[in-house]
Amino acid sequence: MVKLDIISDPVCPWCYIGKVQLDRALEAAPDHPFTVEWHPFQLNPDMPAEGMDRRDYLRAKFGGEEGAAKVYAEVADAAEAAGLALDLGAIRRQPNTLDAHRLIHWAGIEGRQTAAVSALFAAYFKEGRDIGDRETLADIADRIEMDASVVHRLLESDADVEETRARERAAREMGVTGVPTFIVGGQHAVPGAQPPELWARVIAELGAEGAREG
Repeated sequence: MVKLDIISDPVCPWCYIGKVQLDRALEAAPDHPFTVEWHPFQLNPDMPAEGMDRRDYLRAKFGGEEGAAKVYAEVADAAEAAGLALDLGAIRRQPNTLDAHRLIHWAGIEGRQTAAVSALFAAYFKEGRDIGDRETLADIADRIEMDASVVHRLLESDADVEETRARERAAREMGVTGVPTFIVGGQHAVPGAQPPELWARVIAELGAEGAREG
């Protein structure tokens, strides 16, 4: 097996698109060698804990509504090409994602990490839900068959806050400046949302290497 570490943020549309394209390649190669682990990265580490109004955020980040519209037109086109229907207009809050990353971590302990990531992406980009809200996160946990009451209690505590921040710092110190970033076998970094064809080539190359070594 080959470890595939994915550094991502659940409010990053390119991370969602990248996941969908990776999923397509993995579904086409059910004997692929990857074991996947998701790692935290916050695009907006200084975001207030309560988040902020989405329109205010977009104006500040992209220099006005025109800049935001241009960027999100590119996102919408890429999502459509990947067969992914987003509802960007439904998003009202730009959340702080620290708690969402904690949920992903706890889901990993229960073997539900990728399910948590998928549910967070869908809640945010398809349903416009505030994934910085702890009630929302507990509901997402329930959707993926985690104990929502336990998750809610954990979210109300400081459990794994420092560990999550330390893991993000480690990614930045490793040189990660944008997401998604995929790290294959602990050695090769693949940045950005890559098409299924690239992952198909990677899987084929890994299979050939394994055959030679075998």
